[in-house]
Amino acid sequence: MRQRGRVDYNQHEIVAALRLVGCSVESLAPVGNGVPDLLVGRGGRNFLLEVKDGGKSPSRIRLTRDQVAWHREWRGKVYVVSSVDEALAAVGVTAGAVGVPSNPAGSQATRDSAAPAAEKEG
Repeated sequence: MRQRGRVDYNQHEIVAALRLVGCSVESLAPVGNGVPDLLVGRGGRNFLLEVKDGGKSPSRIRLTRDQVAWHREWRGKVYVVSSVDEALAAVGVTAGAVGVPSNPAGSQATRDSAAPAAEKEG
């Protein structure tokens, strides 16, 4: 059964910051089924970002079963981010260096438990 993805409250802020530094950004959230939220292009490379709400408790920002399965099967990198700073770092941009305000309040995202995860390699 197809499950439509949801957009976390901070996704719009992350998309705006990525575009501000010259990235192209496409939302994949409507695809659902565990597919990451954002496809980001920068410097001839593509990045898949799973956006989590850093304002929620760690138990509420875990990956869903569909996301865990999709990430496990994907043979490339998937970055799990919960703030503008984490998203910029995932695509190789230092926050503040390009006029994007830093977001120190963002908490670490989790991939499948309480352990932090910045990226997943397949």
